[in-house]
Amino acid sequence: MVKINLQIKANLEFLEELYTSHPNFSFYFKIRCLNCGEASDKWHDVSELEKFGSENKHSESNFVAKCKLCGRENSLSIVKDSNGKFSNKHRNKFQTIVTFDCRGIEPIDFDPNSGWVAKVEDTGKLYHDIDLSEKEWVEYDSDIKQSIGIYDFEFQFVKAK
Repeated sequence: MVKINLQIKANLEFLEELYTSHPNFSFYFKIRCLNCGEASDKWHDVSELEKFGSENKHSESNFVAKCKLCGRENSLSIVKDSNGKFSNKHRNKFQTIVTFDCRGIEPIDFDPNSGWVAKVEDTGKLYHDIDLSEKEWVEYDSDIKQSIGIYDFEFQFVKAK
């Protein structure tokens, strides 16, 4: 069992926080089997709301798949209460937004897709269902009479300590 943190970094313009619409947010990954090294070429979605049983029937996971190359059953789960927020206070540093319990696989690529939430500085107004497929988002906020946005979105996977 390996715990892996998904960390993000972005430039937020007039935004205080960026986070997922937990718990119904779907994380989209490409994965690699740790047994044989086979990497998937398609995207897999993982949601905390979905649970799947494994062949051994002893546990449930948010994602279960058999490796096409070696046939090993692998799983990945979102660690309960691990969903965090990216804060503009530490904008120049990668920040963990979720932790995964990985058994036999590891995520190797991430598509941020849609379903993000952003909080506007000063007013606290929330923008829901933000689409970060293009790794940026821009909107005009009539309350503060400014353009708000998310730019230079980056991610990394880091083994949890």
